[in-house]
Amino acid sequence: MQFRLEPLLSSGQVGELRLALLAKDAPWRDGAETAGWHAREVKRNRQLEPASSLHQTLASALSDHLLQHPLLQAAALPVRLHSLRFSRCGVGEGYGRHVDNAFMAGGRSDLSFTLFLSEPEQYDGGALVLEDPGGECALRLPAGHALVYPSSLLHRVEPVTRGERLVAVGWIQSRVRRSDRRELLFELDTARRALFQKQGKDEIFDLLTRSYTNLLRMWGE
Repeated sequence: MQFRLEPLLSSGQVGELRLALLAKDAPWRDGAETAGWHAREVKRNRQLEPASSLHQTLASALSDHLLQHPLLQAAALPVRLHSLRFSRCGVGEGYGRHVDNAFMAGGRSDLSFTLFLSEPEQYDGGALVLEDPGGECALRLPAGHALVYPSSLLHRVEPVTRGERLVAVGWIQSRVRRSDRRELLFELDTARRALFQKQGKDEIFDLLTRSYTNLLRMWGE
């Protein structure tokens, strides 16, 4: 299951992030340094130095904001959000076909996210392309919008042909490993919340909540 946070950040918040990231003294370095051995040859971007105070300040604030989002909480069931990175691609840069590592220094990668920090009209190319059994899906979302998708998917970032693409990316370790189980839990949670809004706490709501809670207890880690 993939879903969008539309928007995650306001235009003002995006502007503040961009101002900090594009400052002349911002410490950017070759993104291939953080790629796995099988992805290093196709990764052509720049990433903010993760040990820098700028990265730590921005990443901490963004992580807190993401974890407070009600849709992310309901659909991803996060244990932790980890390995957040800020990435920029200029003309000729992108990230070829790859799959994200199952484990990173911060935890297991069940879900990946991309937060777009450039408006689509500010660059050409640079689409995030996800592959699944139904085919390919190419996305260029408005600045401040985020896409959350299974880390198990093959995906790529098409080369930028004009302008510059600026994004934040990261990974989520979920309380429930399996995507199909997370989707079922999300549907149950959505149904019980809609029922509560319509007619309050009643017997049907209690039964749905019991099923949701016991399935989460059964499948959760």
